[in-house]
Amino acid sequence: MASAPIVVGGHTRIRPFNTRDTYPEQKLANDLCQAVVAGNTVYLRGQIAQDLDTRENVAVGDPVGQAHKVADNILMLLDEAGAKPEHIVSCNIYLVDIRYREAIYRVLGERLAGVFYVSTGITVAGLARPEWLVEVQVTAVLP
Repeated sequence: MASAPIVVGGHTRIRPFNTRDTYPEQKLANDLCQAVVAGNTVYLRGQIAQDLDTRENVAVGDPVGQAHKVADNILMLLDEAGAKPEHIVSCNIYLVDIRYREAIYRVLGERLAGVFYVSTGITVAGLARPEWLVEVQVTAVLP
């Protein structure tokens, strides 16, 4: 179950967590959150194919399945922040393999049709966990 939002520094922090719970194998202890609402801007943490309530990985080895879970997380967090998909202004899309680009972009294009955001696609050597194939960071602006 999602933790209640908190306000720190005048900004609303949605789904706060500590990395010691999310990445116990990495022995880190960073206080983070899944989204921050600062004024009329919503910043989403990079979303990966993980259930945000259980922390279980979803669609391991399946770029299409992971893209759907990433989109689900983005839409859920926007809703929790009081935003809608049409408020998205930018997406940074991180891929671990350029060969996944077409499949992942197809899913995002279907799930975010009609939004017309700016996008940057980046191929990286890896993400925080080796089973993650895609990560998408979103910024939205409320009217």
